[in-house]
Amino acid sequence: MQEMILILDVGSQYTQLIARRIRELNVYCEIHPFNKIPPISSNIKGVIISGSPHSVNENDAPYIDLESIFTKVPLLGVCYGAQLMAFQLGGGVKRSNSREYGRSFLLPTHKSKLLNHIPTNSQIWMSHGDTIAEIPKDFIITAKTDDIPVAAFEHRTLPVYGIQFHPEVTHSVDGSTLLENFLKDICHCKHDWSSASFVDQTVRELKAKLGQDRVVLGLSGGVDSSVAAIILNEAIGSQLFCIFVDNGLLRKNEFEQVLHDYREMGLNIHGVRASARFLDALKGIEEPEEKRKAIGRTFIEIFDEEAQKIENVTWLGQGTIYPDVIESVSVNGPSAKIKSHHNVGGLPETMKLKVVEPLRTLFKDEVRKVGKVLGLSSLILNRHPFPGPGLAIRILGEVTEAKVKLLQEADAIFIDHLRSSGEYDKVWQAGAIFLPVKSVGVMGDERSYEHVICLRAVTSLDGMTADFSHLPYELLSKISVDIINKVKGINRVVFDISSKPPATIEWE
Repeated sequence: MQEMILILDVGSQYTQLIARRIRELNVYCEIHPFNKIPPISSNIKGVIISGSPHSVNENDAPYIDLESIFTKVPLLGVCYGAQLMAFQLGGGVKRSNSREYGRSFLLPTHKSKLLNHIPTNSQIWMSHGDTIAEIPKDFIITAKTDDIPVAAFEHRTLPVYGIQFHPEVTHSVDGSTLLENFLKDICHCKHDWSSASFVDQTVRELKAKLGQDRVVLGLSGGVDSSVAAIILNEAIGSQLFCIFVDNGLLRKNEFEQVLHDYREMGLNIHGVRASARFLDALKGIEEPEEKRKAIGRTFIEIFDEEAQKIENVTWLGQGTIYPDVIESVSVNGPSAKIKSHHNVGGLPETMKLKVVEPLRTLFKDEVRKVGKVLGLSSLILNRHPFPGPGLAIRILGEVTEAKVKLLQEADAIFIDHLRSSGEYDKVWQAGAIFLPVKSVGVMGDERSYEHVICLRAVTSLDGMTADFSHLPYELLSKISVDIINKVKGINRVVFDISSKPPATIEWE
């Protein structure tokens, strides 16, 4: 079995970051809710308890049976996890005189395996409203700061550690060193998990799981479904049947190009042109969520029709990735409103297919690394994320064929300029937005009254937060002139300089 670190999520905004940092150190880990802890099996090498917005002094504060964990494997409590440790094991936690957020500097007070190779005054990141006032019996303080007396503490004889800061954020300069100390010197992990080892193990498991069964997979042209298809193809070859639907809302010429790329990769793929059906389903609809539902329903109908033509299909393949899985089992429950295009959760019950999700343990950046190991085309591997409903949510208001064509032309000019200028790979996601307004312009000697296009380009690590890309003014000027000159019906171009939050990356 794959060795792993178990992360118990108590609701911290940084929980996923802990997992990402551990994966970067070539150790596999999984996040589980604090109230749904799996059995501590022999492959679990250690447990980390995350931070939390809760206080241990609340009546209904999250509770974990710590003794059932640290008597079996090493335990590290981060922020709330450390406070919970102090509180439950006989120490004391009180409200801080002032809320402790932001940069601080670590002052080691006692030799500790956890703090090996971390210098005095190493910058750390604090984010807590409570403070550990007293440590439990048989524990010692190993570090403090100028503001708090207990920044790190540990049991005298057992591998039980608590820290009041967040090593997972980049502001904690030696945070990765601390995590590596825990993994290597305390949990004795092998550090042998990598993209290549994931591919080898997953292909073996898929062969055993699927045998001679047939799998149908809906492709979108995006990274997740593409990598899922390639790894399934490695495992079962011609038993995989891929369906790529042209909903008429893709980028300019994307259907033809992506279909060609997939066939070049040796995938057994069937392309379906269905733009008329999608546009018909969108007639008269202006509300964003209703657009998504209309597109989702139409896709399901078409996918079901095409899948029914394939005999003896047993499995439905999906490109689900780890953030989707975490969202569904969050300690706070699934989000109140998951956008309806994020998955194909509404497939008809008549299909009665089992689901296979080969990427469900990977983060987005890991999916790209796996795709690279598998030899996926760089054009697909490095393509910007693109929304499931496509240009429908980049056209504000009702979607029509004329608006789609106009937006496709403007978007193609934008993306071409980003590629030719070398800016494309610096941007997380970019696209043009069709605004439901017209503006007055002067073109030649005539007055014009035409449409407005907004350009959106953002930088991000994972799409959860984003800043607008600081594209050169000269480049923006060229893009604007090119769009206005070449796309009939547009006389004004604007650039969105909003960050996420408070804005979102897409407009709808």
